[in-house]
Amino acid sequence: MSDVNTNAVSGVALSRAELEEYLTQGVRHFDNCAFDDEDLSRLDLQGVRFERCTFSGTTLFACKLARSHWLRCRAGGADLESVDAVDARFDGCDLNNAKWRRAKLASAAFHGCKLTGASFEEVAHLGIHFEECLLVGADMRGFSFRKAVLKELDFSDAYLSGCDFRDVVFEGGSLRNAVLKLAKFQGADLRSADIEGVKLTEAGLFKGATISHAQAANFLRELDLNVI
Repeated sequence: MSDVNTNAVSGVALSRAELEEYLTQGVRHFDNCAFDDEDLSRLDLQGVRFERCTFSGTTLFACKLARSHWLRCRAGGADLESVDAVDARFDGCDLNNAKWRRAKLASAAFHGCKLTGASFEEVAHLGIHFEECLLVGADMRGFSFRKAVLKELDFSDAYLSGCDFRDVVFEGGSLRNAVLKLAKFQGADLRSADIEGVKLTEAGLFKGATISHAQAANFLRELDLNVI
């Protein structure tokens, strides 16, 4: 169903051609629409609002997504390589295994999203914000979170090699079994984070960071010492 007068389309499956036609008519709001497995490469979707839409397996290569808003959408396995999503917002979305390679994500915001297995290789991410997100097994190598407050981010099994966590405050969340080679944690507050699975050989990464007595005790247990 569509109502061009209110710039909204809802409850339909759309092909690329149909989406383009609505865009030329000035439609900027799509609710409960399906774009599964469509090739939407290079479309200009700036400022468009997608609500409860599905993009499973969809190709969005090099799309212009600046200032777009995605609310409770499902885009598992979507190809978002080279998209320009500056200032885009994603709320409550399923983005598991999405590919963001070389995307522009400056000042983009992800809140309450599932990003398990997502790949963020070579993305531009200055000012990006994640809150209450699942990033289990995500590839975020080289990301800088310096001086950020990270609220409930689950980085379990994530690839965080070379990441900059200096002066970061972790409010909950997890680094359990994450790959942390060459990551920087000086000045970070890790007291409320789950750092189980961090090997004693990696303890040097946390030099200058703040951890709890319980976390310190776990490190010492690897030396077969009893902490009383």
